[in-house]
Amino acid sequence: MMLEDHVGDIVRKSRQEARISAGVAAQSAGLSLVEYETFEATGECGRRPNYEVLAPMLSLHPARLAALANGWVPFAADLSQWRQLRQISTAQNGNAVNAYLVWDEITREAALFDTGWEAGPIFAMIDENGLDLRHVFLTHEHEDHVAGLAAIRARFPKARIHSSADTAPADQRNRSNDFIHMGNLRITLRATPGHSPDGVTYLVGNFPEDASNAAFVGDALFAGSMGRGFESAELLRRSVREQILSLPADTLLCPGHGPLTTVGQEKEHNPFFG
Repeated sequence: MMLEDHVGDIVRKSRQEARISAGVAAQSAGLSLVEYETFEATGECGRRPNYEVLAPMLSLHPARLAALANGWVPFAADLSQWRQLRQISTAQNGNAVNAYLVWDEITREAALFDTGWEAGPIFAMIDENGLDLRHVFLTHEHEDHVAGLAAIRARFPKARIHSSADTAPADQRNRSNDFIHMGNLRITLRATPGHSPDGVTYLVGNFPEDASNAAFVGDALFAGSMGRGFESAELLRRSVREQILSLPADTLLCPGHGPLTTVGQEKEHNPFFG
């Protein structure tokens, strides 16, 4: 699975959030405006931008940004350690989004993290593994993450919905100290606003066979990047730093877009943090 953001996406996102013009950024990068605009659009322009000047202006790490331009990707996660975890990707109009299914091996009780664009692949996975869907955890309520919710609720009307949105019914709202046991698995939440006001990361622990914890981060963090700070870019950075990157290095990170990664890899390679 390709990275959600190429190096030009990261630079454009950071520049817009810093309210710096493309002309000023192009001058700092040592590129013409046409070259710079091509770089933001494609991640390439034929010449190496001056990351040592450009990156600090955008609050990015120069060496990590250059490494992304040179093809860095996270080491592929070996999901054999998480035999009860599946990533399910659906796409609409070129926008691919991830949902995740987790279950307890003994009870076959299952939890879904976001829904993606459609429920069909989720139902197929549930049927294939003989699961009983008990919980649906929403990382935030942007359309691509909840589009399949109506179909899921129709088939599993007793499944409990978990959301941090102010508009959610009272019995579906997350509380800061919530934790849920599902068989041997334990699910806790960490508020990660910034991309959206209701952003939340769910941490699942107690997987069998000494597998590390898994964190379902929605659009707060991507492999080598992070989500757009629609609510506040600075708040989002602080949320990620304090609530996600503070987890143990081997914690599996399951983003809403792009490939799986780990806390350790993001602390070492993500240009937004360094």
